[in-house]
Amino acid sequence: MRKLIRATATAASVISIAAAGTAGIAGASSATTQGPDSPIRIRSHNHQTVTNTNSVGVSNTSTQNATTGDTKVRHNTTGGDATSGMASNDNSTTTDITVDNTAAGGMGAAATSNDTLSTAGPDSPITVHWSNNTSVSNNNTVSVSNTSTQNATSGDASVSHNTTGGSATSGDASNTNSTTTTISVSN
Repeated sequence: MRKLIRATATAASVISIAAAGTAGIAGASSATTQGPDSPIRIRSHNHQTVTNTNSVGVSNTSTQNATTGDTKVRHNTTGGDATSGMASNDNSTTTDITVDNTAAGGMGAAATSNDTLSTAGPDSPITVHWSNNTSVSNNNTVSVSNTSTQNATSGDASVSHNTTGGSATSGDASNTNSTTTTISVSN
């Protein structure tokens, strides 16, 4: 009876994915073999794909109209005063856009493998395959539209058809608009 040669094989592999840094492979392996035709093979694969698609659109429209009213003093023996008020528009628009994709590249895989392999006896091959595939896809679409339409019109001040003219005053008309838009996209 033939004496059987016991072949033992132990393989321990630890694969970890770290969320920081750029993609890389670091390995600390130890391998021992005894006997003919007992190869040890370690194959590793690390693949990283990062896709960033950023679309940012901003449209700011400000339409303003300011009209002062008519002042008339007519057909009076003694004319009086007529005053029309002031018409005013004010618009302030601030848009701040920040797009930062630097973190997306660091989110890929940094793979490490610690392999301890041993075999004893003839025809006792050990093969370890490990792979790390990481795919990051960021699709950001931001659209902002600010529209400010303003109209300020002071009323008419008129003194007419009087023997002795009096006084007529129209008040002020004013519009104010302030818009601040802040967009921050970070991948």
